[in-house]
Amino acid sequence: MPPVAGRVEPQGSLADFIWFRTGGPAEWLVRPDTVEALADLLAALDPDVPVLPVGVGSNLIVRDGGVPGVVVRLPKAMARVSVEPGNRVRAGAGAMGITVASAARDAGIAGLEFLRGIPGTVGGAVRMNAGAYGRDTSDILVEATVVTRAGAIETWPAERLGYTYRHSELPAGAVVVEAVFEGTPGDPAAIGAEMDRIAAEREASQPLRSRTGGSTFKNPDGHKAWALIDAAGCRGLRRGDAQVSEKHCNFLLNLGAASSAEIEALAEEVRARVKAHSGVELEWEIQRVGLAQ
Repeated sequence: MPPVAGRVEPQGSLADFIWFRTGGPAEWLVRPDTVEALADLLAALDPDVPVLPVGVGSNLIVRDGGVPGVVVRLPKAMARVSVEPGNRVRAGAGAMGITVASAARDAGIAGLEFLRGIPGTVGGAVRMNAGAYGRDTSDILVEATVVTRAGAIETWPAERLGYTYRHSELPAGAVVVEAVFEGTPGDPAAIGAEMDRIAAEREASQPLRSRTGGSTFKNPDGHKAWALIDAAGCRGLRRGDAQVSEKHCNFLLNLGAASSAEIEALAEEVRARVKAHSGVELEWEIQRVGLAQ
């Protein structure tokens, strides 16, 4: 491991912060102090060493054998949010969606309210084109600053990310460090009311106070994943301490002592049952990383 300005933890625990609270450690868990420190590290790192950026792990299954290579977590210094002219918000990739939405509300910038319903970081939202309530990150992104796997700091216009549903063309190992979003002029009270509506709807429909991982599967064209899962008889289905949520069938739960293998196997059983029942092949939305034990 090359020297890096920041915190370096061999065999760093990921289960301490991943939403499911499961999975093995990172071979190296690195929290760089600055964007430049991250760039220097990636430039010096053997090109064959895999690099995985992780935010709060709200949409992640870390397999029980852990993650080889380097896992990068951005520090609080890369979570700053500021408002700029032209109804724009600049956000560090470590910032949470709710922080960005709140800054936009306070500045009278509409169109970013849906970020209130995304429980992850800006970096994760940019990488996977996160969306909710009819809007996607690609609708509001102007540009993103990334550190490439080779260690170059580059600013990419949104078009370069090649967005499709819950997917971007950002290369493996590249780390988003900042994003600029653009909305439209709006009334702060109306924006706040919409954010409150989104928060209430999430609270009513999703298992927010559980060890979960967000939406497990993408919505297939013309369908809602949760409805297909429900119709296939999977609501409440269990494997060990892994369970399909009774509240929202597209969420999986760790009831206490589930392994990542049990969670992933339960999801594959759901996929098989949905395929047998409706003929629809569900695609994973949650990212699965690391090695099986």
